[in-house]
Amino acid sequence: MENKDKLQRKAVSLEGFICIGIIVGMFYTLSSIMGGINMINTLIKTSHDLLLNTVFFIMGVAVLAGAFSAVLSEFGVIAILNKVLSPLMGPLYRLPGAAAIGILTTYISDNPAVLSLAADKGFRKYFKNYQLPALTNLGTSFGMGFIVSAFMVAQSTLINEDLIVPVIIGNIAAFLGSIVSVNLMINFTKKKFKEDKIKDEGEYSDEILNHREVREGNAVERLLEAILEGGKTGVQMGLEIIPGVLIICTTVLMLTNGPTNGVYTGAAYEGVGFLQYVGEKLNFILRPLFGFTSPKAIAFPITSLGAVGAALGLVPQFIKEGAITSREIAVFTAMGMTWSGYLSTHVAMMDSLGYRKLTGKAIFSHTLGGIFAGIMANVLYSIFL
Repeated sequence: MENKDKLQRKAVSLEGFICIGIIVGMFYTLSSIMGGINMINTLIKTSHDLLLNTVFFIMGVAVLAGAFSAVLSEFGVIAILNKVLSPLMGPLYRLPGAAAIGILTTYISDNPAVLSLAADKGFRKYFKNYQLPALTNLGTSFGMGFIVSAFMVAQSTLINEDLIVPVIIGNIAAFLGSIVSVNLMINFTKKKFKEDKIKDEGEYSDEILNHREVREGNAVERLLEAILEGGKTGVQMGLEIIPGVLIICTTVLMLTNGPTNGVYTGAAYEGVGFLQYVGEKLNFILRPLFGFTSPKAIAFPITSLGAVGAALGLVPQFIKEGAITSREIAVFTAMGMTWSGYLSTHVAMMDSLGYRKLTGKAIFSHTLGGIFAGIMANVLYSIFL
């Protein structure tokens, strides 16, 4: 009852009037520029087109990627990669080797996957107390990495260019950005905590590092079950991104794009060009740092902050408009992975770990890590392509 009382509000309060003011102001501004009927038509048509031509495409990629990652996990490929990565965790991240599992689980799924590991006492025992908060930054750096990478590679036919190398460059840059983010966070947490290991009651074994769970049955049965369960996870992920893509992406596109041939017609993907205007003003910074050829490209990293699934929905339209090249694909891959919805997950993840007061430090560290990832993607692209 106590928690319920805390969530109650007066039926009529100031925030209600503020909400009305914001909504009225937003729709009045858009309709005064685009025309009321055109604005509504563009809103509906853009959302509908994103659902049919982008969301279902992302879902298809997620199903295939989910099935593939489940097979890799079932037959021990992920475990092998974990053994390879574990010795690198100390020198690169100042974290124990067990943290490598956090990279792999979030890469093939999403940011919060690291929380299930952090809740395991057998996993936590390897960490000193100043290291645990950095798991949020580590996991977020690789969240949905497999989905993002697979989606970007799939754009090769649309852009008429092989995007495998740019996507690999983006992955490398995201890896470098994660090192910056985690180490900055470690610097903050070291000042707050003593460097002693966390004490928990009970006996522990190396189960989480040296053993893995497998499905029942022979190899063929396990393969089929892994494929179907992994594909089902992809469907679930595809369904979960629908609200983000339709709401966030439609809003961002309407704030990014301009009218069709200078005239508002109510067609899909029209807008008021606000973010493009901002991008033009910041182009003297964005172009040398990230290599953006069009001011519109700023919309992708901004959207990634809230939901990288929604940000992916921008890519096909940008390609059709000729607003981005393979260079942007490399940068988008790096920043999309590193900033994969971290503003919407960092608070919850830090709260779940029990370090809510360090949320600001985590967000600050990760912001710099994402910027560094984008810069490195641009630099590596210039060197190798």
